[in-house]
Amino acid sequence: MKTGSPFLHSIIGCEEKFDRSRYPFNIPAFSAGINIQLDKRVTFLVGENGSGKSTLLEALAECCGFNPEGGNRDHHRASFAERSELAQALSLSWFPKTTEGFFLRAESFFNFATYIEGVSDLRAYGGKSLHRQSHGESFLALFENRFEQGFYILDEPEAALSPQRQLTFMSIIRQLEAPGDAQFLIATHSPILLAYPDAKIISFDDGAIREIQYQETDHYQLTKGFLESPERYFKWLFDEG
Repeated sequence: MKTGSPFLHSIIGCEEKFDRSRYPFNIPAFSAGINIQLDKRVTFLVGENGSGKSTLLEALAECCGFNPEGGNRDHHRASFAERSELAQALSLSWFPKTTEGFFLRAESFFNFATYIEGVSDLRAYGGKSLHRQSHGESFLALFENRFEQGFYILDEPEAALSPQRQLTFMSIIRQLEAPGDAQFLIATHSPILLAYPDAKIISFDDGAIREIQYQETDHYQLTKGFLESPERYFKWLFDEG
């Protein structure tokens, strides 16, 4: 089913299920609750490590029926009761609902590739073992051969991608989302990926979840400042004056 708008429209935290004395509900970004509106087919989550963006993506993957370690609905937690506490505290608004998609975690991609080696003839992944390719090549093999229609949750996909391959990845995203076939929710530190046109960027820094513009992100400002005057950063980093 194609749609011109996003599949998933909102992620709302059920406040009565938030015990703020315990992790992960005591993460500063969750202090005002969770109310994320997804009105674009590509949304990026940004924030420092530990800000909560990856924690939210994992819980969201559970809500979608994806394997929280990475994968699709072929290996999911079947019952609501088996979900994490955060996953049980989230309410999702879909229109239309899709069951197709994938949760990709850069840190657990090796385990996923090992699983694929055991259950697939690899034709669905370009016909070549994912372990016999570089990390970046295997990532792109997954993107190019398995990403079709659906909702895709990606946690730091740039971890294995060179700048050039990040551009290739952006092209793949465009091919899927422009016709309305796919929606992407991506946690990233990459200033290249964040520049994707007409995407929404949501920050988890400063104890709040809020929308920001590309030029407001630390990723853009730091990268721009460093490239314009690296020596200024070296003086600060190396205490040279």
